[in-house]
Formats: sequence, structure tokens, C-alpha cells
Amino acid sequence: MTGRGDLADTRADASPDGPAPTLLRRGLWWAGDYAYAVRQQLGVLAPPWAIGRPRPTPAAWHRGDAERPEIYLLPGVYEHWTFLRPLGDALAQAGHRVRVLHGLGVNRRGIAETADRLARLLERRPAPAAGRVLVAHSKGGLIGKHVLVTTGAAARAAAAAAGGDDPAEAASTASLTGDRPLGLLGMVAVATPFGGSRLAGLFIDPSIRAFRPRNATIVMLGRETSVNGRIVSVFGPFDPHIPEGSALDGATNVRVPTPGHFRVLGSATTQRAVVEGVARLAQPSAD
Repeated sequence: MTGRGDLADTRADASPDGPAPTLLRRGLWWAGDYAYAVRQQLGVLAPPWAIGRPRPTPAAWHRGDAERPEIYLLPGVYEHWTFLRPLGDALAQAGHRVRVLHGLGVNRRGIAETADRLARLLERRPAPAAGRVLVAHSKGGLIGKHVLVTTGAAARAAAAAAGGDDPAEAASTASLTGDRPLGLLGMVAVATPFGGSRLAGLFIDPSIRAFRPRNATIVMLGRETSVNGRIVSVFGPFDPHIPEGSALDGATNVRVPTPGHFRVLGSATTQRAVVEGVARLAQPSAD
């Protein structure tokens, strides 16, 4: 899938404009990124009377145009779904119905386990006619790609967009790919370590070490390129958590001007890129 100008598309091998940022500038970006993350974490704290209860999503998220894809938000590791509230609000304002996967806590479970949990949840709910799009941050993007790979959902959606309307052929495709009726059109991922992060090896926490480039799940997802054309990857000019970057071969790669791993979520440019990315995935001509 090639990029469009209104998505500020960049090639996977494109280099940032201008000179490389200085060490001081990177340090300031890093500090600003963590300040943003701390504010978001504090915002998750619930009043005493609400402890133990799922935090309700905004009422506006449940309204929306049935002709637009339904959105499922996937947060990163140690993140509550409220980290993605800026994206959810922008998508709801654009007319989408926005959903979250309750019960993840701070998303420390394994990528494959969480992906299967999401797939089972989607199976239990009838897929809307307009389809569904996953919108993810960091680890959430790995979970989303795992769902696309293991269910064959993206391959089937691409085949349907190409004009395949034979029920027998569709059933055959589903049988070969292991597809389940999830209605997934693809995914928009923000700051996702598709190739892992070499910094993950510095941690002893298994939830973080799972992002090492040689981790079996990271390697498997890297080999599976057939779904990359149904992924829009959004990232800034500097990510202190992912030195390798988030560009993904075969995907639509969108560079936004806001640096950081967390602060990029609060950027109006990022929010606009996510909304436009969802619109792109919803168009049959996108491939």
C-alpha cells in the first residue's frame, strides 16, 4: 500500500529532515516525554469509591456513524486504555464508535495471549458492516499485528477489496488462512517497536524484555509481512524507547513532528494522522 500526500507518508528508509538533533535536544525531548507519561499515569488514579470497577469510556465514544469503521484501542505495556484517550476523542469527533478491551489492567500479559483474548472478544460481537480498525500504541501495535497475522483477517479484507465476492472462494480463503469473522480492515499503530528494541535487554522485567529484537514473537511478526499493507505506522522524529524506529516495510509510514514515545499521543498532528489513517484503511482503493 503506497502512501498519500495528505497522510504525510514517508518511505521506510526515509531520513529525517535537517541535521540530527543534538544530545541536549534529545535530553529535553526525553524529559518532556516522561513528564507527559507521569501526568497520564496520575490521571488513571481512581477515587476510593471507584477502585476495582472498570473506568467507563466517554459517552461520546458509543455514538457514531454506522457507515464508519468501529475502532478498538490497544494501549502499550504498563498503560491503561486512558493513555489513548486523546486518540479516542479525536476518532469519536470524526464520527467513529470507539471501544476498549476491558480487563487488561496495565497490559503486562504476553503479546500472543492478549491477541487471542482480543480475537475472542471480537468473535463474540457481530462485526459491523463498515468493519473494524485497531488503533494501537507501542506494544498494542504488536498485539494488533499478531491478531491480523494469526486470524488472516487482513488478507481476507484485502481480497474482498480487490473484488472477490464469491462466497465459496471466501470460505476457501478463510479455511486456508485460519480467518475468523472479525471484520478487521487493518490497524493504525503509533510508536510501535515492530522490529523490537535493543534497549529491552537492559531490563529484568519479562514484560519489557519481550521487546528484544531476538524474542521469538518479535521475530515471527517480523517475518510475517503479508499484513503490512494493511498497517499505518505513525511515529515522531525521536523515540527514546525505540532507537530502531517504528517504520515498517510495506506499510504506510507517517512521520509527525512531535518527538517522544508517549507525548506523541497528545499531538494534534498525530491525532489527525490517525483519523486519516483509519479513513485510508476503510477505502477499498487503498491497496
